[in-house]
Amino acid sequence: MSKLVNSLEEAIKICGLEDGMTVSFHHHLRNGDFVLNDVMRAIDKLGFKNIKIAPSAIFPVHEPLVDLIKKGVVTEITTNYMSGPVAKAISEGIMDKPVIFHSHGGRPRAIENNEIKIDIAFIAAPTCDREGNMNGINGPSACGSLGYAYSDAMYANKVIAVTDNLVDYPATPISISQTEVDYVVQLNSIGDPKGIVSGTTQITRDPVGLTIARYASRVIEHSGLLKDGFSFQTGAGGASLATAFYLKKILKEKNIKGSFGLGGITGYMVNFLEEELFEGLLDVQCFDLAAIESLRENSNHQEISASFYANPSPKGCAVDNLDIVILGATEIDKFFNVNVHTDSNGYIIGGSGGHSDTAAGSKLCMIVAPLFRARLPIVVEKVHTITTPGETVDVLVTERGISVNPKNIMLKEKLVNAGLPIIDIQDLKEMAEKIAGKPNSIIVGDKTVGKVIYRDGTVLDIIKSVI
Repeated sequence: MSKLVNSLEEAIKICGLEDGMTVSFHHHLRNGDFVLNDVMRAIDKLGFKNIKIAPSAIFPVHEPLVDLIKKGVVTEITTNYMSGPVAKAISEGIMDKPVIFHSHGGRPRAIENNEIKIDIAFIAAPTCDREGNMNGINGPSACGSLGYAYSDAMYANKVIAVTDNLVDYPATPISISQTEVDYVVQLNSIGDPKGIVSGTTQITRDPVGLTIARYASRVIEHSGLLKDGFSFQTGAGGASLATAFYLKKILKEKNIKGSFGLGGITGYMVNFLEEELFEGLLDVQCFDLAAIESLRENSNHQEISASFYANPSPKGCAVDNLDIVILGATEIDKFFNVNVHTDSNGYIIGGSGGHSDTAAGSKLCMIVAPLFRARLPIVVEKVHTITTPGETVDVLVTERGISVNPKNIMLKEKLVNAGLPIIDIQDLKEMAEKIAGKPNSIIVGDKTVGKVIYRDGTVLDIIKSVI
């Protein structure tokens, strides 16, 4: 029997979708994704209600979900990250049940432990054959690694591959194999690959950001971890990439070679590999087109699953072997708790992603952020939402000084001896408030609109509706 069916509607019917079931999606096409909207449009057309969705992330392009929530087609959401109109509507209390937020490692853990039970997984496949063998590195909608879709493919009751590039059997290389796929649907387009780019993937030119980056690179240099075989992860933000730029200079000066770069991969991390500053890259998600090309061409650039990346199971994961991670923050409090879920008005603007996973697994977790954002101090008495617990954070680097978590006395001594501007986080907070004033407390409603689940499955915090 052929796995190839004529439409999404036909595939949905064959798979036996019923009211109240759960469907899932991956987010590697990011803000260029068409599949989630196309599938949910088909589900609505077929008359289904009370559907639970479990996308690994939701972006502004998924705005049509707002109307589906209002119509009762979608009544529950489990995800790792959420931004744009859907996040705004959720913050304002549009849905009866709170959104469940996992981390990138917590989601595969929950899927594999049957806490998230997926009835039908819809996997956007940039290249696919008639049996369902697929990869993300070829085709007009190439997105690179399909790391977040692996657990869905392995544990969903039914799996539908959705492609716009149907090729002759077998599609090679194979990321997710035909043994996991029940049906294949071909569409005209599954997405816009330009939409995969995550915000800025350019090194900042802002003097504040460059100062932060220089301080951060010196923290790494004097941490005691910068030696042959070190491992490293950084994000796609301007200051994080600038830190990588300065770090590269140090590596060359000291003739140090790392073992692996990890996480969401950018062209800058690819450059580390090409200049032989790392042995390899472990890639759960490509952030730009250079990363996709490298994954396609370089055998030392390895695609990994989200479970391999950060699942806190007893079998181990890559973040447990990570030496240094550079992360951002919406706000951080005097106990080093970090928020990247909500903004200064209490609206949902993101989610953990791999934030809490890498903080927990790495030897050195460094937060880089300006002391002020939109004229508001970034260091606060208590963060509005705890994304990452303070006990897993080691250092905060700002343009006005560096704060070291009191638990890390030896690191503080090393940085003081290196002549870096070390300042207590309470003093940093007071400095910011003298300049910008103390921010007003966020007034929230009574309704719980989100639950932040830590990577081990415990409830870390709740998010209340905005007023």
